Amino acid sequence: MKYAASLVRAALLCATFLVASCASPNPQLYTIAPQPGAELSGTPKVVEVHSVGVAQYLQRNQIVRSSDGYRVELRSNEWWGEPIEAMLGRVLVEDLAQRLPHATVFSSSSAINPSPDASVELQVQRMDLDRDGRLVFIAQSSVSFKNSPSTGTRDFRISLPPPSPGAEGQVASISTAVAQVSDGIAAMLTRKARSK
Repeated sequence: MKYAASLVRAALLCATFLVASCASPNPQLYTIAPQPGAELSGTPKVVEVHSVGVAQYLQRNQIVRSSDGYRVELRSNEWWGEPIEAMLGRVLVEDLAQRLPHATVFSSSSAINPSPDASVELQVQRMDLDRDGRLVFIAQSSVSFKNSPSTGTRDFRISLPPPSPGAEGQVASISTAVAQVSDGIAAMLTRKARSK
């Protein structure tokens, strides 16, 4: 009986050790960050970032390292700190608010919803590294104004070398790409506001 109990204890101890040794460490969490840009005037008073869409293959916890060669490669233990669409929308709002200091910029998902004079939409089709290790950021944006039937659209295709290897460099280059998109959207808002 004692021998059987010892065997059971030993088996449980081995099982616990195996589970502990096979468990992966906690993932490292990353977020893109707002980047400074040129301040513009003559913009709408209230700007709403209405929606940010992201290609389905990017909508996952793990950071997508590359989609070249018909394969999606993930950074297995390096994850986004929040859902990708929410993160891009949040940073776009912050980038635009810095570039448009005379405007109130908010997200449509925000608890605060003033009536916007202009709305911005962004669709991201690609946001990963190519086979040469450069970030490829492909997106489309549209800007529309209250009481105006016309909508301005723009395509973005940005290619950047990451400043350092690994996930941190990739995330830094994504932050730079989003800032460049924000520069373009801010310019669209300014041009459209002046032409009204």
